[in-house]
Amino acid sequence: MEQQQTIENLAASEPIALALDRTLARALAENCATDQRLAFARSFTYATARTFCAALAPAATFPELPRGVQLIPLAAQAKRATDDLGASIARAPRTEAIYMLGCIYTSTLPAEFRARHGIFYTPPEAVRHTLDMAERAGTDFKRARCLDPSAGGGAFLVELLNRLRGALAGTDPAFILSQIAARVRGYDLDPFGAWLAQLAVHSALNDLEAAAGRVLPSIVKLRDSLDIDAEDVAAFDLVCSNVPFGKVSLPPERRALYARSTYGHANLYGLFIDAGVRYAKARGVVAYITPTSMLSGLYFRALRAFLAKSAPPHEVTFITERAGVFEDALQETMLATFRRGRRNRTGKVRFTAIDGEGASTIAGSFALPDDPHAPWLLPRTADQADLAARLRQMPHRLANYGYSVSTGPLVWNRFKPQLRESRLANALPIIWAEAVTSDGRFVWRAERRNHAPWFLPILPRDNWLIVDHACVLLQRTTAKEQDRRLIAAELPESFVAKHGGVIVENHLNMIRDVSGDASVSPAVVAAVLNSRAVDAAFRCISGSVAVSAFELEELPLPCPAAMRKIHELISRGAKPKQIEQVLAKAYSVL
Repeated sequence: MEQQQTIENLAASEPIALALDRTLARALAENCATDQRLAFARSFTYATARTFCAALAPAATFPELPRGVQLIPLAAQAKRATDDLGASIARAPRTEAIYMLGCIYTSTLPAEFRARHGIFYTPPEAVRHTLDMAERAGTDFKRARCLDPSAGGGAFLVELLNRLRGALAGTDPAFILSQIAARVRGYDLDPFGAWLAQLAVHSALNDLEAAAGRVLPSIVKLRDSLDIDAEDVAAFDLVCSNVPFGKVSLPPERRALYARSTYGHANLYGLFIDAGVRYAKARGVVAYITPTSMLSGLYFRALRAFLAKSAPPHEVTFITERAGVFEDALQETMLATFRRGRRNRTGKVRFTAIDGEGASTIAGSFALPDDPHAPWLLPRTADQADLAARLRQMPHRLANYGYSVSTGPLVWNRFKPQLRESRLANALPIIWAEAVTSDGRFVWRAERRNHAPWFLPILPRDNWLIVDHACVLLQRTTAKEQDRRLIAAELPESFVAKHGGVIVENHLNMIRDVSGDASVSPAVVAAVLNSRAVDAAFRCISGSVAVSAFELEELPLPCPAAMRKIHELISRGAKPKQIEQVLAKAYSVL
């Protein structure tokens, strides 16, 4: 009874509010047996789409499902829900309605299937921003041949059709349909997602098909876009998409094909960027929505070098709020355009909030580094433009001061039998992430669940786990919404000497003197990393919640004279405010 009341409440609400609350669809899906969840998601969405099309226009084109897509009968309650949802969605603006249908599908998908295929459909406003960027990069919709290589749901295709129709306004409907058939393509590996995209195409062209007296041929193909047909190489003026993301294992032949842009772990979206450049013509544009991790991550170093050489970025727009943009996706997101064969190595940075206002703010420009593999330093907020430019002029890194970064070696659940609640002979203290306090102090403690304070090493096997010198500890996971991304503390030499060594757990980075003759002390390094200026600098590099060793080693640091000044201040017990002032001057953020 309560669930039926929820259905009635949703059906009576405004269409957009209805779509944004996917609780009902997900709740019904979760009542299904696990092995029926995918079939339910498709059946529920299919029934909603049928009601939507019937409400839109009785004669609206409703494409056949691909062979092999399994549908199951819906219970009466679920069927009533699809009728209510479909009718309500039909009252929304067309692009919003298409997005709503996609959200119903993604909300009901099994979590494992959605994660494996990276299925996160795109808000119309994000699509519009991306195609605006494509036009600023040189795309002309009067002539452009366009491809969405991850077209499931049809969000990009619908907006492409809107722009192509606008460019051909005033011409014969049959001519416009023929131009669309010749110049627009969508590929997707999910058969239902591809079907949903083709349905979106027909719903967007319903009036045009009626005026022309014929139906547009299918422009969405069931295809793995990473396997590129010879006829599609360098065939498109614009390649645009919200591409899937996630680490993948590559078979040898595919790794060889994408060797130019992969390093270590491959990520789906990195492969799609490379594929986009292959699809693009000599001066073609690739316009994608992607995570931001490619800007700085170690495993994207080859991709950055490839793009710098073959398709430098033209513009990057950061989405300023993660919440509510791509449901269940925790990645920070950007919109980016790349132009194949572009010689200019500078571009524009913008910011936007997907909030219905449609505005974006220019934050300045960026330039690619001389080292093609290095992180791209871009302002992440509007007030960081000058800082990003300053960082590109700062040559010093941790290595220049004798330090390197590594991850704490203890993965605790692999050594459970050696964890101890009380001290025994030869046991060493475990340093967990909570030992580094939010205000930059080292406080040895083991307060969280499963966090035992002691570790009993088996020697000599476990010698590699033991840290026997002072170092700087830094938390490995923080988010951009936190007050500070860099949270560091000095692990004092006195504590290490007292216990004869320590064991550092895997959720901490260790910044260590690799030569035994570092030019600055760990206390200086910790003070620098804990400053507001360096935290802001790190935000111009980091593209994910991980604080990686690679990014820390690429972080621009003050010159030796400034580091000596900080050492003097620490030696005489100066207040943190004085240290902040020196660093603010070093980074020109006064």
